[in-house]
Amino acid sequence: MGVLLRAFFVTSIPLNYKFILHAHSHTALLGWIYLGLTTLIYKIFLSEAQKPKLYKRIFIYTNICILGMLITFPIQGYALFSIIFSTLFLFASYWFAWFAMMYIPRHFKNRFSWRLIKTALWYLVISSIGLWTIGGVMATLGPESIWYKTSIYFYLHFQYNGWFILVLLGVLFYIFEENGVKFNPQKLKYFFLLLNFGVLFTVFLSVLWFVPHVILYILGLAGAVAQGLAFYELYLLLKDHFPLIKKSFAPWAFFFLKIAGGLLVVKLLMQLFSALPYVANLSFQLKDFVIGYLHLVFLGIVITSLLAFLKYFELLLLPKSFVVLYLLGFITTESLIFYKAIAFWLGLPFFQHYYICLAVLSCLFPIAVGILLFRNLRAVRSGLFFNL
Repeated sequence: MGVLLRAFFVTSIPLNYKFILHAHSHTALLGWIYLGLTTLIYKIFLSEAQKPKLYKRIFIYTNICILGMLITFPIQGYALFSIIFSTLFLFASYWFAWFAMMYIPRHFKNRFSWRLIKTALWYLVISSIGLWTIGGVMATLGPESIWYKTSIYFYLHFQYNGWFILVLLGVLFYIFEENGVKFNPQKLKYFFLLLNFGVLFTVFLSVLWFVPHVILYILGLAGAVAQGLAFYELYLLLKDHFPLIKKSFAPWAFFFLKIAGGLLVVKLLMQLFSALPYVANLSFQLKDFVIGYLHLVFLGIVITSLLAFLKYFELLLLPKSFVVLYLLGFITTESLIFYKAIAFWLGLPFFQHYYICLAVLSCLFPIAVGILLFRNLRAVRSGLFFNL
């Protein structure tokens, strides 16, 4: 669907662009990242709870909701049946959050890793407020209202800054805990407070596009600074243990973690600059900056980390061919997206076949994921999965 969206700018396609966009975003965030994160949480923290039947019911119900959205969004966009499946998915996420908090084994409850996971689950619930408000806003104010976009940005913010990032951090700290690493409790507390202050206050960066009161710029900037300080504290906590990470992860998985770490620095800097009125207005006028930023976070930070952790826990193989094609697709498409935004901003030349190049290079993603899927299916069928 991502390729199809970019093909709209190359040739005539008898489909509704916005409907495909909704289907693409929902399937990517909920059908891929959400399932990956919840799988990690279950594998690490809940498999000991001896509730496989209940988890299976949640898993099946969740996938029915996702498939419902996958089918209905391309046909009707935000309408009756897609809203029904979206709403049912929200209940699936609440069900999983309840399941995790209810059946977490006692010996995990005091771990810092579980504290991060539990907080992430609360951010998952909080993010859903944005989705609940979309229906009401569309019915009363319409999709052109500033509250429509604000609801979407609110949801996305607590998804990737809260739910996604904190789960990944929780998994990382679990690995250290299992390897016997002890951290200073006060430093962990300081990191945790800064991290959550950053998550809560950077939500104001999501409303700067309609030029609000100056106080919201200040609050957004405070959140961006706090988030930057939080990850600097994380670096100080982990810097002496980087050799352990390198030793624990397979080469490609460790390479993905390094990419995620480097792009996290880029994300934090972009977030910091977005608190400036000029940059906030620029991002609103040139949507490719926002698109590039979101893809940088999802494809460059979240998915690379997710894949590295799935590999670490022997839930997934990472074939070299997948890694090469995925990174090639990511680097080239991100470069083109940001090039377009910068070219329009600075009045630089814009080459003729830009959209064709972007559409063709985007094909690398389904090819790469196809390789990932079939190599893993073949490994499972051969019974060699956990030996590879």
